[in-house]
Amino acid sequence: MNQRYDRTINACFVGYIVQAIVNNFVPLLFLTFQRTYDIPLSQITLLVTFNFGVQLLVDLLSIGFVDKIGYRASMIIAHICAAAGFTMLTILPELLPSPFLGILLSVTVYAIGGGLLEVLLSPVVEACPTDHKEQTMSILHAFYCWGHVAVVLFSTLFFQFFGVENWKIMALIWALIPLGNAFAFAKVPIASLIQEGERGMTMGQLLREKKFWLLVVMMVCSGASEQAVSQWASTFAEKGLGISKTAGDLAGPMAFAILMGTGRAMYGKWGKRIDLDSFMTGSTALCVLAYLGIALAPVPQLSLAACAVCGLSVGILWPGTFSKAAAALPKGGTAMFALLALGGDLGCSGGPTLVGLVSSANGDNLKMGILAAIVFPLVLLAAERVLRKIQKNARFPRSGAPRELRQG
Repeated sequence: MNQRYDRTINACFVGYIVQAIVNNFVPLLFLTFQRTYDIPLSQITLLVTFNFGVQLLVDLLSIGFVDKIGYRASMIIAHICAAAGFTMLTILPELLPSPFLGILLSVTVYAIGGGLLEVLLSPVVEACPTDHKEQTMSILHAFYCWGHVAVVLFSTLFFQFFGVENWKIMALIWALIPLGNAFAFAKVPIASLIQEGERGMTMGQLLREKKFWLLVVMMVCSGASEQAVSQWASTFAEKGLGISKTAGDLAGPMAFAILMGTGRAMYGKWGKRIDLDSFMTGSTALCVLAYLGIALAPVPQLSLAACAVCGLSVGILWPGTFSKAAAALPKGGTAMFALLALGGDLGCSGGPTLVGLVSSANGDNLKMGILAAIVFPLVLLAAERVLRKIQKNARFPRSGAPRELRQG
């Protein structure tokens, strides 16, 4: 690999840590917000929906401006928005008449940064002159998991020693990371995703591809399968299973993130010897079993163990789908990565929202909500199967004649 791009990839690794902060710090405070500001669970659910909803909108809008202003400027804007959002979170709830409105506005600003990062990080790494791109992509997404672990671990330790009432100090500490990484992206080299003289696929070309639509479905279900458990793990452990906040955060979201990162790191290390299709199918099947364990296990400890196993099972789903898309549609360009990120964020919003709504409808029973969300890994299994069939038919046409001859 060109040594100049080591710094670029390292900055992208930190970028996914920023994304982990964006998605996972505030969920640790759901019950704190509920108690401090008297915000009902239905509105707390809206924070998750709004975070990923804004990211989804940014994914869509980015198709029109990222290529125009460039990846470097877009990266810097993304990190500044993330830092600003966490800073605003410490000010606006007391400054505005409605604390919930203050939190919502803060979430909106950092979600803009999160949405841009989701669009930008994977194509920037994909464009770097590296060997074994699938493994590099898996390691990139593993840093989201390590960031998730760091957010839960350091936040929990901070709350334990200094009290959860001082959460604003922790928010400001987390804001320093995107601020610092913005300066890094002002200097690192950034390669072009499309070779000189070539053009990326247009929106129309992408939308006419059956493989693209299957990949979008896979991204939606990957995001939903991951976040439906991840976003509610802390609340589920504390409220649904009746254990302390500290133990709940460590046994719920942190264990989930550790095993999710382990799954991605394993593929990053040994991916050359592992068939990606088989690994994704097996992981999705394990995800279905984990959901059943969370929802139906009669013993709280088994439900917590199933939460952790769920993290292991979803590890490869998101980066694996990105890698499959890059291989299946190599000229997809910014539009493809943006639309796939949009699908992923749609799932990240829809999965936790479904859990929250079904739980609220069943007396705040989170087990029922998570059981309803099992639809996402089931649909993902079906989409993986159909995509493999299409790719197999493309490689081995039934007539036995080369595809070019049949089309000619």
